[in-house]
Amino acid sequence: MTKTKENSNIIAVITMIFLFGMISFVTNLAAPIGNIWKMQPGIEGSNTLGMMGNMMNFLAYAIMGIPAGNLLKKKGYKFTILAALLVGLLGVFVQFLSGIVGVGSTIGSIPTNFFVYLFGAFICGFSVCMLNTVVNPMLKILGGKRSNQYIQIGGSFNSLMGTLTPMLVGSMIGTLTHDTLISDVNTLLFLAMGVFAVAFVILLFVPIQNPEVKAVEGQMENPLKFKHFVLGAIAIFVYVGVEVGIPGTLNFYLSDPVKGAGMDPASAVAIAGFVAGTYWFLMLVGRLISSAISGKVSSRTQLSCVSAVALLLLVLAIFLGNAAWVKMPVFTGSGFGMVQVPIAALLLVLCGLCTSVMWGTIFDLSVEGLGSATERASGIFMAMVVGGGIVPLLQNFIADKVNYMASYWVLAICVAFILYFAAVGSKIKKA
Repeated sequence: MTKTKENSNIIAVITMIFLFGMISFVTNLAAPIGNIWKMQPGIEGSNTLGMMGNMMNFLAYAIMGIPAGNLLKKKGYKFTILAALLVGLLGVFVQFLSGIVGVGSTIGSIPTNFFVYLFGAFICGFSVCMLNTVVNPMLKILGGKRSNQYIQIGGSFNSLMGTLTPMLVGSMIGTLTHDTLISDVNTLLFLAMGVFAVAFVILLFVPIQNPEVKAVEGQMENPLKFKHFVLGAIAIFVYVGVEVGIPGTLNFYLSDPVKGAGMDPASAVAIAGFVAGTYWFLMLVGRLISSAISGKVSSRTQLSCVSAVALLLLVLAIFLGNAAWVKMPVFTGSGFGMVQVPIAALLLVLCGLCTSVMWGTIFDLSVEGLGSATERASGIFMAMVVGGGIVPLLQNFIADKVNYMASYWVLAICVAFILYFAAVGSKIKKA
């Protein structure tokens, strides 16, 4: 019986790690596709509107976060996973339809099909929210003392998909012009729909048992009564904004031939996609390192160190900007080569090593001691992930009004709060 249970746990853990990758694949379509919409009449040049797909994706978390937690509690893990996959398939399909429906017409001065795309991104947000609600508490419960290690391994696969997605979009777009359309990345959208459909069929036959959670005697069911959880929820809000804002705005910055880095328009988009992908690759490296040391180094120590380093890198990037250029290995479309990029780009890419550790450690520290309130806490966490839409939107509004480098002060402030949470706010206290 024990061996059967262990095998079931292994299947469940592998399934959760796979779903981590699905989350990243869908989420990271938004920012690079935003480059296409920025070139359309009525939107041209607006970073704020270019980031709206990302905003709609994360806005869904604010609406679906708590209901997803309740769905998980009432219907169980497998039902929630399968429902999320169907919703994701629908969301990507609607994004595909934005290349067909409403083309050539406008609402106000904005292309009608842009609103179709935003609706699809919003639906996809529901899907990834539901998936996130499942994977994090399940790995926390199944992992026990190794929970952060499991979460970091899942995060590594998440980062691998995050690395590939902007690179694939950038290579498909090629040279960004006014004639570039959402239909130019249809191949990737078909791939996404296929992955959702195949995953649904496979998981339909995979046994996923609801993990047993022992209620702690005297444990309060409302996680908001714990101060460390409240601060942790805020930390997740700003963290997701940082994680998305760094590479998303960096992609815009390097792709923009007018207000950005001033790179060659013929190759800027492909280079930008590869550089942004490198950020996600470094997140993969960081998560692999964290998964190896998590049994020896506490979550609090890891989070304190990486947030301090990330803050330093952000401030240096802001002040150095285009003052110096360095060579980075990138794929330009014709092959790998060394390309000159602003030193700020290199510093921002290095932040990936730091942000890689933040999700798992913040979650681990925030739900510590919550016991049977963990599932409800996960739902609240998912609602706070809306920060991944709000923070980058605010950042790109500042980029439009001032400049790209000034916009990174928003993220520096967010990282400073995470450092505070790691050092002080994560200590278990009732609010």
